[in-house]
Amino acid sequence: MTPTDLASRFFIAVAVILVFCRLIAWLLGKVGQPPVVSEMLAGVLLGPSLLGLLFPTVQDALFPAPLLPVLYVVGQVGLVLFMFQAGYAFAGHRTTRLAGTAGAVSLAGVTVPLVLGVLVVLVTAGRVPIQKEGVPIGVSAAFVGVALAITAFPMLARIITERGHAGTRHGSLALASGAIDDMVAWIMLAVVLAFASGEAAPIVVTGGGAVLFGLVLWYGGRRVAGALMHTERLSGQARLLGTVVLLFLVAWYTDEIGLYAVFGAFAVGVVMPHTARTDTVVDTLTPVAATVFLPLFFTFSGLRTEFGLLGNPAVLLFAVGCVTLAILGKFGACWAAARLRGEPNGVALRVGALMNARGLMQLIALNVGLEAGIVGPALFTVLVLVALVTTLMTTPALSWIERRDARARPVTTEPVLVGAEGSQ
Repeated sequence: MTPTDLASRFFIAVAVILVFCRLIAWLLGKVGQPPVVSEMLAGVLLGPSLLGLLFPTVQDALFPAPLLPVLYVVGQVGLVLFMFQAGYAFAGHRTTRLAGTAGAVSLAGVTVPLVLGVLVVLVTAGRVPIQKEGVPIGVSAAFVGVALAITAFPMLARIITERGHAGTRHGSLALASGAIDDMVAWIMLAVVLAFASGEAAPIVVTGGGAVLFGLVLWYGGRRVAGALMHTERLSGQARLLGTVVLLFLVAWYTDEIGLYAVFGAFAVGVVMPHTARTDTVVDTLTPVAATVFLPLFFTFSGLRTEFGLLGNPAVLLFAVGCVTLAILGKFGACWAAARLRGEPNGVALRVGALMNARGLMQLIALNVGLEAGIVGPALFTVLVLVALVTTLMTTPALSWIERRDARARPVTTEPVLVGAEGSQ
């Protein structure tokens, strides 16, 4: 297929993806699901799990094999821009007053699902065909544990804002806990990927490169970002261009050392100064990423998700177990930690429901693992199912908690005043 043919296929594929994602978002929006959930589901439906199953020739025509690398690259642009915004949002949430409780909730929300994920892989080793050939069982177990430990911080923040929970006790606590949770989970994922190579050289390159990156970011990153935003010599367009160039350079570096572009993009967002000018840059880049580029990433992920693999009873049982352990490990552990810290039950339940969503962040981690060669199709499909179920249940769970609290409130009745006629 020539570049001219690819360009033609790319344009029609993007048009179909964007319209279909918008249609699913409109339908699910009627039941209160946020757009990101709809785009996740739309991506899977356009893949072999539905479109490829019902109309394989249509899927082949829309998404031929040579087009997939193009979708991947363009989707990576969307991910870099999205993770930049996520890092900026992360740095904007102060956790000082909630540090103790947020730390406890985050610790529980990372540790418990991590341990459960590792155990379920070790216990089922050799019984379920989910381990990729040549990958040590310890690496597979660690990756599943990290995948279950991830929280979808950007989606969590969006749900809190859309439902009007910003500034509430549970909203602030969930934001603080989710931010800490994701930072720890991404670091653990980087460690797993470094050890997955099985050779000393890549580990040294990743470890040494990460240390160098951290030092440069700590001592020079804020200065560069601050100069970019504070200088009066740059126009708004030049400032936007400078931000994108900085973002792509850092993404390239972290990709080269094995940390992957999403880590670099997130880090750049963290060090950006919170000013009106930065807000303008972020507000300019984010709509493009969310509206055009991210749906391409969801579709690329969906094209590699084959729910037909769940037809194997052992794989299906493993998937059900992973979903159950993911919910118990995240929802249950975060709820318990919040209660132990003295939070009311209603607050603890809401925090658990919000922290339980994996969303886009888990899909990013899964694609990173797939590209690194440590995740096979069956395990990829199982963990996509975990991401979908835990994300889809977030809004209904919050609505149920709100109805539950409303029923639990004591009903007060106004005293009946007896008028002159009634006293006669």
